[in-house]
Amino acid sequence: MTTAVPVSADVIRRRELAGFLRSRRERITPEQVGLPVFGRRRTPGLRREEVAQLAGVGVTWYTWLEQGRDINASEQVLQAVADTLRLDPYERAHLFTLAGAPEPPMDRECKAVTPAIHAMLAKLEPYPAAVYNARTDILAYNRVFNWLLDVDDLPFEERNSLLQCFTNPGWRARMQDWDTAVPRSVAQLRAMMAEHVGEPAWKQLVKRLRRESAEFATLWNRHDVEPMVNHAKRILHPEAGLLSFENTHMWFGRRSETRLTTWVPTDEATEQKLCRYWS
Repeated sequence: MTTAVPVSADVIRRRELAGFLRSRRERITPEQVGLPVFGRRRTPGLRREEVAQLAGVGVTWYTWLEQGRDINASEQVLQAVADTLRLDPYERAHLFTLAGAPEPPMDRECKAVTPAIHAMLAKLEPYPAAVYNARTDILAYNRVFNWLLDVDDLPFEERNSLLQCFTNPGWRARMQDWDTAVPRSVAQLRAMMAEHVGEPAWKQLVKRLRRESAEFATLWNRHDVEPMVNHAKRILHPEAGLLSFENTHMWFGRRSETRLTTWVPTDEATEQKLCRYWS
């Protein structure tokens, strides 16, 4: 009879780190980081040696890190890897936790959003637009989106659209399609969480929402899942009145979970109001 050898917490953590790095490497295409593509590639996303090159670390060292070997990574190296993989602030914190390093301060300038995306957000005005991750954290937005929902008034770590919908009366009062939009959003969150079940930021968000909102808890317990789709949305703005939009989602890459969402007016009245306030 063989006796199962218990697996240590450090081994489990390193395995989780290996899987996390692979998943984030595979979602970034060479084109996104300015690398040329020659011929057919068997590897989805970037190769290990490409990540090492872009991060300025040794290929062997990075390979060992992604294999879950028992090696130490400095905070400087982890920051370089996080920048290369374009991790958002929550993913960056998760990387540091899995690597056994002190969690970095929450970076308000999200490196997952490039200067080109920031420029695009500004050029889309007078239409509202924002960048979200799969967890519905708001990573960047333009001035019109802030006018629409007062995001600047929120602490950085509270800028999550589902959290605000269920815990912020001001947001809820503006949502005119609550009965259909919110159940859909909860079902989309549950579908996306299948890829993030081990990540603390996701578990903490769901735990907090279930604790602070009985309505969310009821919807979550239905176990409904839905894909992310474009949809209509109506906002009752305190100054401009009723505004009607079509939300369109555009992902940063073929495997990226970060998306740019635009709010395009669906009627002439909304168009005129946006032009009046942002001309």
